[in-house]
Amino acid sequence: MIYPKIPLAQSILEICKAKGLQHIVISPGSRNAPLTIGFTNNPAFTCYSIADERCAAFFALGMAQQLQQPVAVLCTSGSALLNYYPAVAEAFYSEIPLVVISADRPHNKIDIGDGQTIRQENVFANHCLHNANLTELPSEENDLKIQEALFLAVAKRGPVHINVPFEEPLYETVEEVSVAPDLIELFSEEKPKIDIAPFAAQWNTAKKKLILIGGCDPDFIQQAVLDQLANDNSVVVMTEVTSNVHHPNFITNIDTVITPFAEEDFKNFQPEILITIGGMIVSKRIKAFLRKYKPLQHWHIDELRAYNTFDCLSQHFEMTPNAFFEEFLSKTMPVHSDYLQKTMEIREFRAIKHREYLSGIAFSDLKAFELLLPKIPKESQLQISNSSAIRYAQLFAIDKSVAVFCNRGTSGIDGSTSTAIGAAVASGKETILITGDVSFLYDSNALWNNYIPKNFKIILVNNGGGGIFRILPGHQETATFTTFFETTHNLTAEHLANMYGFQYETANTVQSLETSLDTILKSGKPSILEIFTPTNVNNLLLLDYFKNLA
Repeated sequence: MIYPKIPLAQSILEICKAKGLQHIVISPGSRNAPLTIGFTNNPAFTCYSIADERCAAFFALGMAQQLQQPVAVLCTSGSALLNYYPAVAEAFYSEIPLVVISADRPHNKIDIGDGQTIRQENVFANHCLHNANLTELPSEENDLKIQEALFLAVAKRGPVHINVPFEEPLYETVEEVSVAPDLIELFSEEKPKIDIAPFAAQWNTAKKKLILIGGCDPDFIQQAVLDQLANDNSVVVMTEVTSNVHHPNFITNIDTVITPFAEEDFKNFQPEILITIGGMIVSKRIKAFLRKYKPLQHWHIDELRAYNTFDCLSQHFEMTPNAFFEEFLSKTMPVHSDYLQKTMEIREFRAIKHREYLSGIAFSDLKAFELLLPKIPKESQLQISNSSAIRYAQLFAIDKSVAVFCNRGTSGIDGSTSTAIGAAVASGKETILITGDVSFLYDSNALWNNYIPKNFKIILVNNGGGGIFRILPGHQETATFTTFFETTHNLTAEHLANMYGFQYETANTVQSLETSLDTILKSGKPSILEIFTPTNVNNLLLLDYFKNLA
């Protein structure tokens, strides 16, 4: 077998192999040559070559999202490393294990005017669980730093950074390793036990309990737990499209239900106890509601973190939802309440208004999402970009067999396509990405990728710019708005599709959408369906939609 001659590179390879790191996404460079040679010539690792570091990092993020295991990215020295930062921040807030390995110049070459050299140590310090700044020679201290990084990526779920200085020559190889790293077993601290009984006592006297579930992996919460909560008359469960939890009694279209509320309605809906589970919340309306009409108690259930999103967090249960509810529900009792019943009545009324309004609207973003989401293939994976796409998706039902994901850690548009491709590769499932035009164009280098599966499809809703700005308070028809906020354009994906070998279809009516969608879903190659909607109509229809729900 071929190994790099540099002992430090050998140590990293041996430790990564021993700790089970399997997937390495490599961007080309010279300073990282020792590790590139080592990873690509060792059958313990599966390597991927992606030239654009930003795309590479989001691709790795998508893989780690699906595998729920750490995936590594490897780059050369200099500004290459900085291109990882958007994905590092997303991994930090979405709790996804991403291992960044950066080659660096030796310490004595930093800040002396040497080429392709920057201050790489601790560059991700604000959004990183661990920074392993190695020294050039192999040592027990280096071995420990590497192992701590790999351990924390899993134990604390997030990004870690291993910075590796190499001196030339970089390309020399040997047939045997000359190092034997000191391998150790690391363990997480045991979390303090919380007495749940006093919280159950509060629960048993409250008549209005709201459970809000954000982004979760499929099957993260046992269905038996969900069923018990769904059938409690004093409990309303609200779920976001990324929650991947389902029950007929759950409120899945939060904005549709609460947007038309008057002040009296908000007061009547105000919960005494709020439980939150899962990742970041998409709905601005539910956040505004809970910040103004605060519950008496806000409990968050998560093994690692709890954000005080509504300025009323009173308890963080550092455990999984399954462990919490297994102990908690056995201590609860039924409470006479009409909280669920009244909410279900509102939901049914809104559903009637929803159908009535949609039956009469012109072709638009709203109509496109109404047609698209019910036709997402069963058992597939749906990746959704940020901005308008995820918000429209919140308004419609999606088959419960479809797993739904979105980069809501930082809510950025910058890596949605790359993430979706990585997720498609790792999951092996048919994967559909629904994205807006600005997000798609911003991440168009994602298509420069040799690993795109044949069953990967992109549904691109092109409304000629950042349409979300038209529904925000600052919207005015001025040159400043269209140029610097909406970024109006006349671009399409046609030439990108041809260049990268994607089948390309278009739609601008209900009939053409239905026909083209059927075509790409049956296609045996990666495909793009570009849907053109009217820029100046979309925002008016959406705003009118919410007015007509009352």
